[in-house]
Amino acid sequence: MAFDGIVTKAIVNELQTLNGAKIDKVFQPDKNTIILGLYNNYQNFALNICIDAQNCRINLTTHPKTNPKVAPNFCMFLRKHLIGCRIKNISTFDLERIITINLETLGEFRKIENRKLIIELMGKHSNIILVDENNIIMDSIRHTNQLSNSYRDIFPGKLYVLPKSEKHSFINLNNFDEFFAIINSDINSITLPKIISNNFNGISMSFINNLIKKFNISNSKNDLEKLYLYIKDILNNIKTQKLSFENILNDNNEVKDYALILTDEINGQYTLNFYVDDYYYNKETKEQFITFRNSLLKLILDTLKKYNKKLLILNEKIEECNNMNTYKLYGELLTANLYKLEKQNLDKVTLENYYDDNNLIDIPLDSKYNPNTNAKRYFKKYNKLKTALDIVKTQKEETQRDLNYLESLVYSLESAKEITDLQNIFEEISESNLFKLQLARKLKKAKNKNSKQQKQHFIFNPIKINIDEYTIYIGRNNKENDYITTKLARKNDIWFHTKDIHGSHVVLKIEDNKLIVPDEVIYECAQIAAYHSKAKNSSNVPVDYARIGFVKKPNGSKPGMVIYSNNKTLYVNPKKEN
Repeated sequence: MAFDGIVTKAIVNELQTLNGAKIDKVFQPDKNTIILGLYNNYQNFALNICIDAQNCRINLTTHPKTNPKVAPNFCMFLRKHLIGCRIKNISTFDLERIITINLETLGEFRKIENRKLIIELMGKHSNIILVDENNIIMDSIRHTNQLSNSYRDIFPGKLYVLPKSEKHSFINLNNFDEFFAIINSDINSITLPKIISNNFNGISMSFINNLIKKFNISNSKNDLEKLYLYIKDILNNIKTQKLSFENILNDNNEVKDYALILTDEINGQYTLNFYVDDYYYNKETKEQFITFRNSLLKLILDTLKKYNKKLLILNEKIEECNNMNTYKLYGELLTANLYKLEKQNLDKVTLENYYDDNNLIDIPLDSKYNPNTNAKRYFKKYNKLKTALDIVKTQKEETQRDLNYLESLVYSLESAKEITDLQNIFEEISESNLFKLQLARKLKKAKNKNSKQQKQHFIFNPIKINIDEYTIYIGRNNKENDYITTKLARKNDIWFHTKDIHGSHVVLKIEDNKLIVPDEVIYECAQIAAYHSKAKNSSNVPVDYARIGFVKKPNGSKPGMVIYSNNKTLYVNPKKEN
């Protein structure tokens, strides 16, 4: 459900225990988030305030965030005016998504000064505003004015004015009849969730949708009364803490949303806060993962497209070079028959081909030149193509190796599960000359900005499993493949990889007293190598295996690229490691 007015009120009710807490730290990890470090009753807390349009909220958090090296201006402003302040109380008004944190501090001459930190959680209009005791705005994280289609001026020196609302207050309803009278006129023309959300403050459509599904609510008056009473019960039980969140799952049993419900038991002190903290942390982490992965995938696919185009051009050049012997033949026949040919310029000549039983052959000529010059031009073209063929073939081999490497990066991205996996792939890409131009453009565009895709120190963390007292390592990307094959493995260890198919390197560690490995262990390792490859959904996958002593990495080769000999091949069905 959305972080609506009901959730806001329930979360803030749990925060009442922070009354009297001292603010000793202020951080701004990104442009939409402020984190207040609080100290209360010998405990440290972190209050997360997020005004992102899709994920706006306020809650206690236990998940650390990376802060920029240089604090933004608004963060420095809050540090100046908030550090040392004590929280008098935290409150909300009605079911508005507006939270007021009343503060007091000692000013000049030890005089008590009052301030308010006002958090407005209103989607794209969300804001964090600091006002003085006269409600004059000291500063805000976002500045707006009436000239920019806003009905309020939010910038320093202006009087703070609450947002306007023409909706009804559900809290002030005395009975069901009042509720029914408000929604009755639209009951047959608009969906119920939209009717309630449009008419009442702080009640989201997703909240009503969940209640409709949970209790099978229709538009009948009896069902509407049941809905009204349940919402009233939730509001009446906010202070009793008999509320909880339940997960709403999608078809893949993944948490796609949450819903506020009544419970019979009193929950822990910060149950709702920490649920919200975990939910949005997981959601934002997933969103960051998808965004980061898609940006890397676009970078790789754009490069892959460029090298595929290059390969196409090289193939065309090789096709052209395949005609070089024809040009040599033309030159030889013209030279041998110069005595027969007229000296005037011709478009073509027909001569006997002594390489083909003297069958006649038409030789095109450039009419601008005489036959002798045309013969020299054919020999020159032949020699040029002969030289070019060797160069183009070498270029084609290099391009095919580059394409093979790029496809291995695509596989690594498809296999990535966590942000650290993507950071490792980005680190690998940053070191490759294939992406130098594209990365230079990205860095130029991101200049003077705090990029989330900062260069990270590469972390080697291959998958490690055990089979019958044997240890197996599986690389998750090209650099980890190099690490387990060339650094971690010893000469007696056994190396596995799918034959001519992109996949992970798999290394079976062999102790000196276990040089003879059971066939079933070898077979299972081959199955694991097949599973960690592009052929994971296939059957009868070929897997090569060899002692590490026969696996070599050529100097200057791309990450993950090796050559091997003395290998054997098994055909297996892929199997996920236990």
